[in-house]
Amino acid sequence: MIIGSREFDTDNHTYIMGILNVTPDSFSDGGRYSRLDAALTHAQEMVMEGADILDVGGESTRPGHVQISEEEEIERTAPVIEKLKKEFDVPVSIDTYKSRVARAALQAGAGLVNDIWGLKYDENMALLIAESGAACCLMHNREKAEYQNFFPDVLMDLEKSVNIARKAGIKKDKIILDPGVGFGKTYEMNLEIIKQLNRLQFLGYPVLLGTSRKSVIGLTLDLPADQREEGTLVTTVMGMLSGCAFVRVHDVKANKRALKMAEAIMREHQGV
Repeated sequence: MIIGSREFDTDNHTYIMGILNVTPDSFSDGGRYSRLDAALTHAQEMVMEGADILDVGGESTRPGHVQISEEEEIERTAPVIEKLKKEFDVPVSIDTYKSRVARAALQAGAGLVNDIWGLKYDENMALLIAESGAACCLMHNREKAEYQNFFPDVLMDLEKSVNIARKAGIKKDKIILDPGVGFGKTYEMNLEIIKQLNRLQFLGYPVLLGTSRKSVIGLTLDLPADQREEGTLVTTVMGMLSGCAFVRVHDVKANKRALKMAEAIMREHQGV
């Protein structure tokens, strides 16, 4: 898979997507990087720690978040993306479900659109991505955690997102799938989706796991968002063992080290 100008071996390696929230109300980092200079400093830290992609988000999507205007989201993200592309040789992703925001981000240099609604919110998104040639990450989501048969329903929903993408002309090698931990799911459902990550491989697309500091970890360990690193590391290693090609995290250094150790063990095991 090619994202931006970089090729990713999604069959044999797990890559780190570093989270760069340029929002004043992020659940996990509370606006620490909403200023351009702070965002760039943090981006540099993540690149030095081994981030393979930088994912820029301009609107908090935590439970109960307030939707902002497209104009405000563009003002928050496009200048940051443009500056990131000038400063760092790392692909940049835009975390948005709005086509106007995605268009501005792509024009600023983003190479991937990370859509939490899997192309189902904005009918213009799929065609925009297809025409741009960018990659996309399609996340599973529902407005309510209501299912007839949970895991089969998740697979069915993801297949619908893939069908939208393919019908619009998005190439197969430009699609990543995200099971959507923390979105439209109960605590128990989030644990189940992590446990059954390997079943997502049957859909035939690279999988991204995004659990970093999320409520499923906080509820399990009874810890606030800024103390969930160890729990995140467990899910990162489980994701790698289940074949995930990407993990989306806040703490790049620790997750990079955990993946390096786990992959070394697996290589040795496979070589025996």
